[in-house]
Amino acid sequence: MDIFQLISGGEGSWIQWIVMLAFWGMFFFFYPRLMLSQIMWKLERTAEELEQLSDNAKKFIVNEISDTPDKKLKDSVSDFFEFFVISPISLDPYGIVKKFDVIIQNERERFVYFVDQVAPKMDAEKKANLQMGLAGGIETHMIAKIVRHYVELIKQTKSYQIALIIQMQLPLIEKIAKAIFKGTKTLARGEPVGDALGPLAAAKIMGNTAITEVEENIMMAKVKIEGRNCFVIKAKGPGGRLGRPGKAVEKIVSNNKISRIISIDAAAKMEGEKTGSVAEGVGVAMGGPGVERSYIEAIAVKVNVPLDSVIVKMKNEEAITPMRKSIKDAVPDVIKKVTESVKRSKNGSNIIIVGVGNTSGVGNNAKSALKTDKWVDEHEKKINAMKKKQKKKEGFL
Repeated sequence: MDIFQLISGGEGSWIQWIVMLAFWGMFFFFYPRLMLSQIMWKLERTAEELEQLSDNAKKFIVNEISDTPDKKLKDSVSDFFEFFVISPISLDPYGIVKKFDVIIQNERERFVYFVDQVAPKMDAEKKANLQMGLAGGIETHMIAKIVRHYVELIKQTKSYQIALIIQMQLPLIEKIAKAIFKGTKTLARGEPVGDALGPLAAAKIMGNTAITEVEENIMMAKVKIEGRNCFVIKAKGPGGRLGRPGKAVEKIVSNNKISRIISIDAAAKMEGEKTGSVAEGVGVAMGGPGVERSYIEAIAVKVNVPLDSVIVKMKNEEAITPMRKSIKDAVPDVIKKVTESVKRSKNGSNIIIVGVGNTSGVGNNAKSALKTDKWVDEHEKKINAMKKKQKKKEGFL
């Protein structure tokens, strides 16, 4: 029977129409459920993988604290993974920076207290690394909890729309979670991360001159660059610390006549940009909640000081995972641009240079910076060897 016969009501046309309508009715009824089942299978599997990452992070932190952990230690770490921070109310923006400052310092104190409790015999640098590792572990745990929350919500509501939205985000969520898990291990071990670019550049600029602790966990060296007096500051290393660079700058400016403030930091790159590419700008190159940056901006406005910045571009995951050679190799170019910025001030003037970032794996002078360079080069060789081995394996298969 052709289409003309079907339309004109030929033999069997009504039966065919009924079968067709029944088919489409069943299709529209069962297809969303079938798709939801497929999506739920993927979501459930991802949720379990993320929960496994969270558990692995806990086990890694526990093993970093003790080779023979007891139940009390395991429970303490597990409980601390539920630690959270409530941001201050910002309906009234006046004084919000000081509110954030109080909350952030309270958070830091809790991390310090917890590590002192579970690892009292650890040295100060290892304790600093453990605090950073815990922070990464908590983030991994939180991502796993959020994904599990939506999986259970979709199960209850049978919502295809919510399932579809979460499914579209899964590749990004998995990528972030795996990067944070890798960063947790790197920070807990005290190895250099991409974000240590600023401290590494500062350590090389410091040379091997005498250093002082100008602010809590912030080291300072006075060096001469092109006839200018430079106060170079960075977080205290080689343990994983951020310090309080904003308060340090505030203190230096209050005691000296400063003509320029230069900040060095890692910055997120866009897809298509090269990791390790260097760029210059104005303003304070500093991520995070913005408290320390706010202190620098406020004092710069008060004394009318120009703010220069030099950044090295990298992916977000590259900032929290082991430092790549392309990032380390950008340091000479960074120092060159910092020197050019210094020369824009008058001869004999005072300048502050801030190496912003997590100083994990980076000490406080040029000698220790060479150790960091060596570690990065050796790590890069390991990565390249693994890639070569993987290619060989794929070629064999």
